[in-house]
Amino acid sequence: MPSAIVIGGGLAGLASAVALGQSEFRVDLFEARGFLGGRATSYPAPGESGEVIDNCQHVLLRCCVNLMDFYGRLGVADRIEFHQQFFFIEPGGRTSSLQAGGLPAPLHFTGSFWDLKFLRIVDKLAIARALWAIRSEHAKREDLDQITMLDWLREKGQTERAIRRFWNPVLVSAVNEDLDRMAASHGFQVFWLGFLAHANSYEMGIPAVPLADLYGPQAWQRISTVRLHERAAVERVIIEDGAVRGVIAGGERYQADYYVCALPFERVPSAIPELDLNMEKFEHSPITGIHLWFDRSLTDLPHATLLDRTIQWMFNKCGGRYLQLVVSASRSLVEMPRADVIALAVRELAEFFPLAAEAKLEKAHVVKEIRATFSARPGLEKVRPLSTTKFSNLFLAGDWTRSGWPATMEGAARSGYLAAEAITRGSGHERKFLLPDIA
Repeated sequence: MPSAIVIGGGLAGLASAVALGQSEFRVDLFEARGFLGGRATSYPAPGESGEVIDNCQHVLLRCCVNLMDFYGRLGVADRIEFHQQFFFIEPGGRTSSLQAGGLPAPLHFTGSFWDLKFLRIVDKLAIARALWAIRSEHAKREDLDQITMLDWLREKGQTERAIRRFWNPVLVSAVNEDLDRMAASHGFQVFWLGFLAHANSYEMGIPAVPLADLYGPQAWQRISTVRLHERAAVERVIIEDGAVRGVIAGGERYQADYYVCALPFERVPSAIPELDLNMEKFEHSPITGIHLWFDRSLTDLPHATLLDRTIQWMFNKCGGRYLQLVVSASRSLVEMPRADVIALAVRELAEFFPLAAEAKLEKAHVVKEIRATFSARPGLEKVRPLSTTKFSNLFLAGDWTRSGWPATMEGAARSGYLAAEAITRGSGHERKFLLPDIA
């Protein structure tokens, strides 16, 4: 039985391990921390409650076919709950919803889109023209990785309100980057695959269990050929005669036929300097998750986009008393003291949910993921590395590699599958794991 070692237990490494483990490979996965999932995981909340919280709310859309395939391989796909409505709330509490109607794609949003109260008719007409342009330009235009999404939106005559209240909330949360820093190619992909290609591809999946439960021991019992080594940092990768000959972890040497490096991009040069990867053009974009517990229920909405304020998304985690708030591309919060972040969040919540002004905040927790994702800037796509390397038995995985997607959970799963496919090709028993995009 051929063997493989996977370095890193984030989604990319896990996807590689699952695919190889189900293809008659013996796999050893090494993770430095005591849990799996990387930046998409959960842990006990501070204090004595024993409550488990996600580091930040992670969601997916129906178009994330490889991520759902990964969950299916682990037997946990039924733990993802899909929602068919998006709620938008303006300061003051007025709420609009967006959902598919009876018309076929790409006209499926027609009814609810024209009913959105937070946009004027001039905004809606501009958005409709731009959506039609995405449909016609996505496979033809060649400069989308060289311009920002904001450049493109202004080229298409989008109103400032349309940009602020429609394009910005959707795209910043999806790509974790501001519109003036985001390559237009990524914005196109979100709207083409997520909102235009199929009538249900926009539906939002939210895990019904803590993220860590998706990769728990029970899930791995079905893949007996994969061994997980937690709290086992790989200290050194041994390269001799143009190939990897082993890794050192916990002072011991481990060997395999093939190796997958699924570390974050900032760690690869020091872990394997022989790769000579130039990461100078890669930057991070942060995400901040804010967990708030109140003494009463503030809302019965399952989730909502909060318009015109710092807080971008609200997720109702427990009867409206425990809310998780998310700020993507949260550079303005990175240096802000924890107490000030909490005060800002509570103050803004009261503008959308009047009960927040009267409720008592029982506890709060702030998670700043400073290195949440890479910044999806123009010009970066051509320097994202492929899964293959100059060493015949070493492969790369990670949402920062050239997966065909931005830094998302789907991108991570895709990269893991691509690395696994490259290994099967090298072994002479090629397998296909990557599912094609829905359109």
